[in-house]
Amino acid sequence: MPGGRLTQQERQQIASGLADGLAYAEIARRLDRPTSTVTREVTRNGGPAGYRADLAQRATQQRAQQRGQSAPRSSQAIPQPHGRATEAVHGYQETLTTVLMTQGLPKMMARVLSCLFTTDSGSLTAAELARHLQVSPASVSKAITFLESQDLVRRERDERRRERYIVDDDLWYQAMRRSARANDRFIETARQGVGVLGRGTPAATRLENAARFLDFVSEGLMHAAEQGREVLHTRTSTAPDDTAQRGLTRP
Repeated sequence: MPGGRLTQQERQQIASGLADGLAYAEIARRLDRPTSTVTREVTRNGGPAGYRADLAQRATQQRAQQRGQSAPRSSQAIPQPHGRATEAVHGYQETLTTVLMTQGLPKMMARVLSCLFTTDSGSLTAAELARHLQVSPASVSKAITFLESQDLVRRERDERRRERYIVDDDLWYQAMRRSARANDRFIETARQGVGVLGRGTPAATRLENAARFLDFVSEGLMHAAEQGREVLHTRTSTAPDDTAQRGLTRP
C-alpha cells in the first residue's frame, strides 16, 4: 500500500471517481489507499460536489507550508505527555476531525472538539486552544458557542478565574438525550400533519408511520442511554504508574 501524501494523479483519480458516483471505499480500493484517506481528502477540499483535483493539490501545498512555519510553535503549545509522539498525535487529531466533520460538525467546531478529546484533562482555555490550533481567539469563541449549544462542551472557571472548556464523561449521554428531544419535536409535528392532511391518506399515513417509528426508537434510545450511563464513568487503568487506579479493580 503506498504511503505518504496523495499525488496530483491520485487526486485526479479521486475527482474522476466522484464524478462517476463511486463510493469512497471503491475509490480508495482503486488507489490502494485506506478509505479514511479518501474521506479526509474529499471532506477537507470542498466535499463530493465541490472537489477539484488542482485546487486540492494547491491547498495541500499551502497547508504543508503553513505547518512547516508553525510547527515549532505548535509543538511547544501543548507538550505531549506519556511519551507520545507529537506528529502521531497531530495526525490522529486530523483523522478524528475528519470523522466529526462527516457526522455533520463544521470544520472549526470539529477541530476544537478533537483537540479537547485528545487532551488528558479534557479541558483547555481559549488561549490554549487558539495556540494549539493556530487560529484566532474569535474563531475559538465561535466554535465553543456552537458546541455548547449542542451540549458537546461545557464551561467552567478555574482557580485563576480563567474560563475553561470541557468535554466530560456525560458528553455522549447528553448527546443521546438531545437526539431523543429532536425526535420528539419531529414526532409532534408529524402528528399535527396527520390532522391537516387527513387520516388514512397516503401523505398522512407516511407521517404517522414515521412518527411511530421515531417514537419507538427514541424510547429505546433513552432506555439504553440510562442503562449505559455508568459505562461513561468506568475508570480503567491506562498507565502503569496511575496510582489513582490502584485498588479499584482488586480488593
